[in-house]
Amino acid sequence: MTTLWKRFKHAFEADLHNVFDKKEQKNPIAMLNQYIREAEKQTEQTGKWIERQAQLKAQLEKELKEAIDMQAKRTSQLDLARQTNEGELIDFAEAEVTAYTNRKDVLQASISRTTEELFGLEQKFEEMKHKLKDMKVRQLQLMGKENVTRAHHQMDRVLQPEASKNGEKRLLAFEEMEQYIERLGQRIEKQHDLSSMERRLDMLEKNAQPQQEIV
Repeated sequence: MTTLWKRFKHAFEADLHNVFDKKEQKNPIAMLNQYIREAEKQTEQTGKWIERQAQLKAQLEKELKEAIDMQAKRTSQLDLARQTNEGELIDFAEAEVTAYTNRKDVLQASISRTTEELFGLEQKFEEMKHKLKDMKVRQLQLMGKENVTRAHHQMDRVLQPEASKNGEKRLLAFEEMEQYIERLGQRIEKQHDLSSMERRLDMLEKNAQPQQEIV
């Protein structure tokens, strides 16, 4: 368990605020994304090892059950051989009982150790998953902050063009656009006034025609 965990200890003990060095600070989102991808791979691989450890424990337990069953069987046969005074069978059964007893003791000790190691691995694995989740939350926070920063920057380029790199050109372009719209508005208004006057004159002329005919 100790050897297995050491392979991941370095990657998960570092605090997220100290992950990036000065070079990495230029693009923390990209570095965090890469770090999370690597952590996900390590977590997935660790999960497979823990699953494998659980399978090995199950196999040991299966072997233990077989050893216990065979020990009981050979013990019963040994009693029977002693009752019949079969010397060769007695020797064979005694050797078998001893072998299965030793195997049972070894397996029980191994299972006990494996169970303890598996429990420790599972605890560490949960820590890894929580750490990975914390990093993903941090990723979302940084992405949100980056998005807000980009949005503010884009809006400032429109609302405060003089602050941009080509501010003077942008400001001049806005002023020219405003002047053009102002001239266009004046022209339309003048044309409207002129058209209105023409309509009034036409109406005046039309109303005057019947009076002239009567006279």
